[in-house]
Amino acid sequence: MPGAQARWSWKVAEIAGIDVYVHATFLLLVAWFAAASWLEVRNLPHVLSGVALFLSLFGCVLLHELGHALTARHFGLHTRQITLLPIGGIASIEGAPRDPVQGLWITLAGPAVNVIIAAALFAAILATGQWQPIGRLSLTDGPFLERLMLVNVSLLAFNMLPAFPMDGGRALRDLLATRMDDARATRIAARLGQAMAVVFGIVGWLSNPVLVLIALFVWMGASQEAAAADVRSAIRGVRVGRVMTTEFRTLAPDDRLAAVVDLVLHGAQHDFPVARDGVVLGLLTERDLLRGLAAGGPRSRVADAMQGVTVAVEPDDPLEAALGRLDAGGCTAAPVMDGSSLAGLLTTGAIAEFLRIQSVLRDAAA
Repeated sequence: MPGAQARWSWKVAEIAGIDVYVHATFLLLVAWFAAASWLEVRNLPHVLSGVALFLSLFGCVLLHELGHALTARHFGLHTRQITLLPIGGIASIEGAPRDPVQGLWITLAGPAVNVIIAAALFAAILATGQWQPIGRLSLTDGPFLERLMLVNVSLLAFNMLPAFPMDGGRALRDLLATRMDDARATRIAARLGQAMAVVFGIVGWLSNPVLVLIALFVWMGASQEAAAADVRSAIRGVRVGRVMTTEFRTLAPDDRLAAVVDLVLHGAQHDFPVARDGVVLGLLTERDLLRGLAAGGPRSRVADAMQGVTVAVEPDDPLEAALGRLDAGGCTAAPVMDGSSLAGLLTTGAIAEFLRIQSVLRDAAA
């Protein structure tokens, strides 16, 4: 599932230059699965077999996400990390493909990996003569390779449903985007996804509560994709210089946090560049200020609480790319540099205000 480092996640590997993280809830799910299996069969070998199947399945999920990531790399897009969650995996791909066809290749690369895995498992099953009637299989009983193949195929089929945030919904959006603009294509795919979510919810309410949870997941994913498409449409072609803040205060490293509190309380600025002799040394965001106050009190220095400059942009940079860099870096602000001079400050708050104004203007013109 193409999609910042999630909180409560730990790095477990680095593959092809891509950091792989596992979220804490994934480990909790493994523990829950093992406990549920034990209560069901009270047989340790069967429980271990079920846990091994579960972990092997997420190995397939990791390979799936690597399919997205390496195909994106082929088109010049960098993948910062892959995070494994209970709902699957997320490949944090920075930037967007140049055209919908590239997006379609990136989207379909993940499911293609699962098809290859399923075919390899099927060949191994035939070669070893381990095939068993499907009706006699369970998560903890039956030939391991056959169970892994069937679960892999089941998830592949579910993932290809034409509903966000699954790959099927993204592929549908990419196909539609070859004939219309991205925002409209996303809205159509999102509406179809929400319609499927309603069906899942009704069926789940009448028969299987798990489908209700899936319905909520699909509905939220479709809504988020539609909102993200509206944002991309609103800022497409806009440069950073149009949105950046040019009236702002700059702090010195030796300023006290108490003085910054006064600036925040009596003004509209919440993120401050920190500079000395015209050289930008870092940023003090509102979050940094609160952490600094909690750690050292109001007499502590700005230098003790500020963060270094991890993202810097220029006035002529596309706003869409700059927003992607802010999101990828987990930043709420970035200095706007015109050569070696500080020209402005780009903040997520200013971008949100720009989007609100654009929305009002768009509604007024409709």
